[in-house]
Amino acid sequence: MNRIAFIICVVILFCNACKEDDSINRVPSVPVDITLSLNLPQWQAINSPGGWVYVTGGSRGIIIYRLSQDDFMAMDRHCPYEPQEFDRVDVLENNIIAEDSLNCGSKFVLTDGSVTQGPAVFPLTTYQTTFNGTINQLRIFN
Repeated sequence: MNRIAFIICVVILFCNACKEDDSINRVPSVPVDITLSLNLPQWQAINSPGGWVYVTGGSRGIIIYRLSQDDFMAMDRHCPYEPQEFDRVDVLENNIIAEDSLNCGSKFVLTDGSVTQGPAVFPLTTYQTTFNGTINQLRIFN
């Protein structure tokens, strides 16, 4: 009897060890350190609050959204729902929501990266930003 109980316990332990942990965001962590001079024409879209642009960097690219005169959000375009898939979020025409239209249909708010519609449960990966208004320069980093 003890032998059967031991075998059952070992099988249960092995099954639980192979279980995927859904409480961990599996978007790859990629070093980011980008500096933009907002005086350049390609960044004109983020010269006023509510504007956004895509920049190269991060895991699948980065969305920069201007919250106010001095505050910015920088989010990775890599959808956190099925991070092993090669897809990314795109900003919708309303300029406030980004959607993974190729894979799961999850939607995210550009003001903070939070999920507005699943199946994704994790927000977009965000990066730190600093803005120097004197020289109109934005730095995105982690």
